[in-house]
Amino acid sequence: MLVIPAIDLKDGRCVRLRQGDMAAETVYSDDVSAIARRWQQAGAALIHVVDLNGAVDGEPRNFPQIEAIIRTVSLNIQVGGGIRSIETVRRYIGAGVHRVVLGTAALTDRSFLEQACREFPRRILLGLDARDGKVAVKGWTALSETKATELLKELAGDALGAVIYTDIARDGMLGGPNLAALREVVELSSFPVIASGGISRVEDLRSVQALGPRVEGAIVGKALYDGKLDYKAAVAALRLNPLP
Repeated sequence: MLVIPAIDLKDGRCVRLRQGDMAAETVYSDDVSAIARRWQQAGAALIHVVDLNGAVDGEPRNFPQIEAIIRTVSLNIQVGGGIRSIETVRRYIGAGVHRVVLGTAALTDRSFLEQACREFPRRILLGLDARDGKVAVKGWTALSETKATELLKELAGDALGAVIYTDIARDGMLGGPNLAALREVVELSSFPVIASGGISRVEDLRSVQALGPRVEGAIVGKALYDGKLDYKAAVAALRLNPLP
């Protein structure tokens, strides 16, 4: 199982939010390329990048910083936030992004999602962000009436690469993941699952890993930046004590 560092971009800087609140930010660095180098040097195989401004505005706002990350490191980058058109998908893929994450568009523009999956099979990820089990959209500023599990079932036939499940109430809170919701997603999903939200300890990672081989990885943000979780130690712990 991959441990995936997160780089959340707001106004060109690396930040973390509490429960997706754009007003509740902690700034960790103005040099996002240096942050990316840090994770590559720690041994990461994949970095999860989110354009927070883009997620709210509906179009990329931190593209220069994402390009800088791509130029700086040789590992895979997946990007989400504000990707609402096939032109934006093509722009990111053309720039060297390995996979793109569609969240709002998966709910509001199904034809776009299907076109993206056709053009870039298995390189489109579903960002399934939920609050109280319902799908949140527009950078988590709006809550739909659609259940996350229902949307997952509806998209079972698309050529998605994976689904990223985030429990918004857990995000940035360091209180552990919502394992019950994650287990339901894993059981229902036709795709690999990536866990996100609340992961702060090696024990959390092992609990996610225990959900089964369909779990591709876990995204970790605040715990890494606050020093509550050491990246190399976490990866080593999962490798030395693999689950049967």
